[in-house]
Amino acid sequence: MTWPAPVSLKGAHVHLAPLEVIHCDDLSGAVGDLHQLWYTTVPSPEGMHAEIERRLSLQSNGQMTAFAICTPDGRAVGMTTYMNVDPINKRVEIGSTWISKDVQRSQLNTEAKLLLLTHAFEVLDCIAVELRTHRLNTQSRRAIERLGAQLDGILRSHMVVANGTIRDTAVYSITAAEWPAIKAGLLGKIST
Repeated sequence: MTWPAPVSLKGAHVHLAPLEVIHCDDLSGAVGDLHQLWYTTVPSPEGMHAEIERRLSLQSNGQMTAFAICTPDGRAVGMTTYMNVDPINKRVEIGSTWISKDVQRSQLNTEAKLLLLTHAFEVLDCIAVELRTHRLNTQSRRAIERLGAQLDGILRSHMVVANGTIRDTAVYSITAAEWPAIKAGLLGKIST
């Protein structure tokens, strides 16, 4: 069995649904020009079906659990995953995440992270959850830091990205001991 198993996570502002090919049209419309950003990898509208298939293939091999990020009415506005899963050490990374510009920095995004973290710590019993981004992606780094994650360090010359440049990766984490305080903070942000 895949760990973590696909699951549906619902809140007041967001529904994280197991990713399916039926989300393709919504996601193709939601991506806008995000796929043109040089410091992140977001599928183009034309490449959305292939990206969904890639994530589902990794999921079937136990390497990822893929979600569609949906509005409460069911419209898919982004994707996220549990990736780099380590069932023995009870660690996951929340990554390969993108959301439509119109819902960035909203309660939808904050609640999505709250649901993923709650499931990781309180259901999967994770000891730590990682979040990674390009060292130069200041928008993503600020968002991760607003969650309360701590910078573990920078993996220099970590990977080659699609445009051929070499990425330094900023690695953040939240530990199980930190989770109660971070959860309280996220709940406070959603209620305001």
